[in-house]
Amino acid sequence: MQRCTRLRYPLPEDLPQLLTGRTLRDVGRRGKYLLLDFGNGTLLIHLGMSGSLRILPCGTVPQKHDHLDLEFSGTLLRLRDPRRFGAVLWIPADVDISMHPLLKPLGIEPLSEAFTAQWLFSATRGRDLAIKPLLMDSHLMVGIGNIYASESLFRSGIDPRTPAGKISLPRHMRLVAEIRETLRDAIAAGGSSLRDFIHSDGSSGYFQQQYFVYGRDGEACRICGKAIRSLRQGQRTTFFCGHCQRR
Repeated sequence: MQRCTRLRYPLPEDLPQLLTGRTLRDVGRRGKYLLLDFGNGTLLIHLGMSGSLRILPCGTVPQKHDHLDLEFSGTLLRLRDPRRFGAVLWIPADVDISMHPLLKPLGIEPLSEAFTAQWLFSATRGRDLAIKPLLMDSHLMVGIGNIYASESLFRSGIDPRTPAGKISLPRHMRLVAEIRETLRDAIAAGGSSLRDFIHSDGSSGYFQQQYFVYGRDGEACRICGKAIRSLRQGQRTTFFCGHCQRR
């Protein structure tokens, strides 16, 4: 059941006909896009800035910003999106998902086997861009947002202002390892709760309780005791320790 006709893009008008009676075969992900495979096609979902998917009992009364329900046996998967920046699109089974215009430009997945120190070292040769904004470039790699970039660079002891092309292979080896570890720690902690972020059951993540630098400007570094500093990079705030992180 859909209660609005448009989020970031118009919702597929024939979605009820496409999904009624179908079985959800698989749930995948590419970057920030969720991929729900129904056999006859895939439902692509992006939650935007404030969207969420909630698992609820059938019959749960919808609220103001609840726009779409997928009803299974006794269970609802409900999309809530107050700002309507999310997206729900249909990709037919005979279309190559990887070539979809929203997915084709996306870079490597940092938890995949392809994400290695040698790959990152090669990808950064000749690059004068600072390592922090480079890590956040979704055309190069996906899933490393502002929080995880800051935390990974702290863990690896790399100054966020360092030109990516000047980082040695041994330092890239540590950086790749710390990116993986930071993401795994965040997943284990349920993610990071900022503003109205929640999980499908309504709970919040608590990885923010483990931050070494993010959001701690002026506070004491958990390792050396020096004050955490902040600066602007690519219109985003970067947090770092000038003592523990070196160029």
